Amino acid sequence: MSRASQPDGRAIPHDQRTASTYIFGAISPKEGKGAALIMPRCNTFAMDLHLAEIAKKVAPGAHAVLLLDQAGWHTTDKLAIPANITLLPLPPKCPELNPTENVWQFLRENYLSNRVFKSYDDIVDHCCDAWNKFVDQPWRINSIGLRDWAHGF
Repeated sequence: MSRASQPDGRAIPHDQRTASTYIFGAISPKEGKGAALIMPRCNTFAMDLHLAEIAKKVAPGAHAVLLLDQAGWHTTDKLAIPANITLLPLPPKCPELNPTENVWQFLRENYLSNRVFKSYDDIVDHCCDAWNKFVDQPWRINSIGLRDWAHGF
């Protein structure tokens, strides 16, 4: 930690650490299930791995529609989209349509915010623990994820 100064000259602590990780997660609100990977980067490779993980969780003979924002790694034509998944990009700047945004808010508020992590591995462990606690509560996935407008899928 280094010290920065306020306008009046008083020193304030400033954290210089920059380690982070990303939870690639998806939920099935109707089923109360989820699939996730903890990844070091947001890119096409990570998204391909995530899609493969979701595809493994889709029931045999079923088909998943995956709502997602228009992040570059969600919309690139370089993705290997499994046959049992259809991607449905949401309009830009409409996070309220994406139930997963509420999942991230829940995880931050209940498990991940206001923490000091010892290492990158500690961050990954906390993310895994948070996701596992979340998916062990199917009623919570139902509550957070259901959208009236999406019942037709």
